[in-house]
Amino acid sequence: MAKSATKDMTVGSPMKLILSFSMPLLIGFIFQQYYLLQNMNVGKNVKMGADLAVNSDYKAILKEVGLENKLYKFPSELSGGEQQRVSVARALAKRPEVLFLDEPTGALDEDTGRQVLQYISELQKEYGFTIIMVTHNLNIAEMAKTVIRMNNGKVSEVYTTQTQKTAYEIGW
Repeated sequence: MAKSATKDMTVGSPMKLILSFSMPLLIGFIFQQYYLLQNMNVGKNVKMGADLAVNSDYKAILKEVGLENKLYKFPSELSGGEQQRVSVARALAKRPEVLFLDEPTGALDEDTGRQVLQYISELQKEYGFTIIMVTHNLNIAEMAKTVIRMNNGKVSEVYTTQTQKTAYEIGW
């Protein structure tokens, strides 16, 4: 292991370990807590992710998640659902090879949740990235190809979905 990775591991932060291996260029995160930079407006928060991938089309992503009119608003001026969509847009603007999602629809109403999930699904098909999602909404599993169910921190079931559904076909 690299010296910096060993040093970071002693600090006890998994995020520092990931960052030490330059994984941010390959991995996108959509956290349940958003982790937006409070001193940056919506456009700059998303552009930050886009800049890592040299993606100048980040405003189109903001439009797809329904935030094109919030470009100059700061996180403190947004609702929880809007902040979640900024987090989604930032991760997608990065064009990751692997996208980790932690309860990506937890702060969204049903219509917006479906819209965001459908958009993520369409981008996944277009760009071919892998999605790893943690959710308590079992209906969302119907959108996945492979589902790994866990109980008390242990894998309880692994199965492949025969027919994947769209975000508009699943129950909520």
